[in-house]
Amino acid sequence: MKQPEIKVLYDGNCPICSKEVGMLKRRDHKRNGIIFEDIAAPDFDAAVYDLDQDTVMARIHGVLPDGTVVEGLEVFRRAYRAVGLGWLMAPTGWPGLRQLMDACYRVFARNRLRWTGRAKTCSKDLCKERIAPVTRDAASGS
Repeated sequence: MKQPEIKVLYDGNCPICSKEVGMLKRRDHKRNGIIFEDIAAPDFDAAVYDLDQDTVMARIHGVLPDGTVVEGLEVFRRAYRAVGLGWLMAPTGWPGLRQLMDACYRVFARNRLRWTGRAKTCSKDLCKERIAPVTRDAASGS
């Protein structure tokens, strides 16, 4: 069996992310080019990849077969290539356009919780509590 080209770490609670992953899963059927791991799952551990939960929630990450971690549009470029749609993302890697497209993705990533209606239900502080509860004693230093 072919070794997957990338493991995509995605937010399963993000409706836009989930639609994209669903499409990639359908395209990947029988190719085995991508593994998907939901960073919103209770058992997800970002430390396995030498990352923290805030970092993986801030933007998409992918893990290559050699353990190298890539992020942002590079994840999409590799995932689309793995399912035979690399030509769709190829322009985002062209000199000049790459910087612009990467900047656009960073704007999306920074605003995706708000744009998908989750800013109130998953504010930065609330997500931190879900991941690492802080007791009153620990927070006050006593």
